[in-house]
Amino acid sequence: MSPQHLSHRRHFLKCSAAGLAGLGLHARLSLAALADGGPLAPKAGHFPARAKHLIFVFLTGGFSHVDTFDHKPRLTKDDGKMVPGPTLRESSAKPLLGSPFKFNRCGKSGLEISELFSHLGSVADDLCVIRTLHTDIVEHFQAVLAMHTGSATVPLPSLGAWLSYGLGTLNPNLPPYLVLCEHLTYAGAQVWDNSFLPPYHQGVRIVPGGEPIPDLKPPARPATLRELEETMLRDLNEKHAKLRPGDLDLKARMKSFETARGMMRAAPEAFDLSKETNAILNLYGVPRGDNRSFAAQCLLARRLVERGVRVVELIDTGASNNWDSHGNMQDHRPKAQRVDQPLAALLRDLKHRGLLGETLVAVCTEFGRTPFTDAKGTKGRNHYARAFSCLLAGGGVKGGVAYGETCEHGINIVKDPCHVHDYHATILHLMGIDHKRLTYRYAGRDFRLTDVAGNVLYPIIA
Repeated sequence: MSPQHLSHRRHFLKCSAAGLAGLGLHARLSLAALADGGPLAPKAGHFPARAKHLIFVFLTGGFSHVDTFDHKPRLTKDDGKMVPGPTLRESSAKPLLGSPFKFNRCGKSGLEISELFSHLGSVADDLCVIRTLHTDIVEHFQAVLAMHTGSATVPLPSLGAWLSYGLGTLNPNLPPYLVLCEHLTYAGAQVWDNSFLPPYHQGVRIVPGGEPIPDLKPPARPATLRELEETMLRDLNEKHAKLRPGDLDLKARMKSFETARGMMRAAPEAFDLSKETNAILNLYGVPRGDNRSFAAQCLLARRLVERGVRVVELIDTGASNNWDSHGNMQDHRPKAQRVDQPLAALLRDLKHRGLLGETLVAVCTEFGRTPFTDAKGTKGRNHYARAFSCLLAGGGVKGGVAYGETCEHGINIVKDPCHVHDYHATILHLMGIDHKRLTYRYAGRDFRLTDVAGNVLYPIIA
């Protein structure tokens, strides 16, 4: 096996609960490994949870609220009208740009959703559309960081890392936080980093494809030989540990290797889509043999939560060729076409299997896009932080509802604003965590995901 291939496996183990103990431990891991379940054993939240799992879908680049989930007929009527238009670095008169997309009332609830998301429209009664998200910065890097970590400036632990820290995992053979990411988004690996939290809470990146975790499968050898080697190694380790009763790191390291062996058995099966029926593949739009598309990733996300992974994140595109439609809003069409059917299928599949009630699905972006364009005759939209839309579904959330209201042109929030901190506080609440009590002491202060802000959106909770 080449050194490069060895490094792939070592990197995966290093970033997961399975490998960190063998590569230098935090003192907490040494102590916790002596208790039942180890440092990632399931933990009770602050109150009964509505959701056990989170699937966090991040659509990179900033999709437009007025072209997707926040219908503004007056915007279309006033197309071309000059209005005060704040953008990235200045504020001046800008022409309004009506949406080129048709909106439809969907489901029994009549939720208005653009033709871009016709498949999601078919599951409208399971969706909660939050129409009044707002954030603090309109640069991609900082806004992506804020949506993941609550901080637009200093990189802090990600939402998934906080949930791993607060709740542990439901499957000791798989990392508690997995990130399906073919192309790096803005801010790179900082969006799933553990920062100052113990390193086994860091997200583990999975690159979709034929071998998402290179060299995870052990070399083929007779089972009896492998079992004899494992027994011999365990006996040697136990003898070594008896001679060093005060070395807690050693016992923790031994425990982590047992977890690593379990992961090498569990992960290949979890990532194998070949056993899925044709009906399920067709539901998601996954050709048989495909293991790279966004549709395949959505199907894999369902398989992972089925197997007890606490948090699964899907990042649809990287830092280029994404939803950042400055030139022409028609560029949203192929981006929506790639994700619409798979996301609707994911919700249907989870619901059919009885998992939607215990799985919170969040679909979000870093900011929105301006309801106006930069100049007359142009067809694109700029970055916009004052109002945008995101979704929640399942996991104790009311379906078929829209929270908050923007003005008739979609420029300003007029009712029930929702800051990114509020979005995070609500996700934590649904997972059984009080966002004000989930803290970690570092550098002389108690840090939390929502900093010193955040309000739970109680009206959207079923």
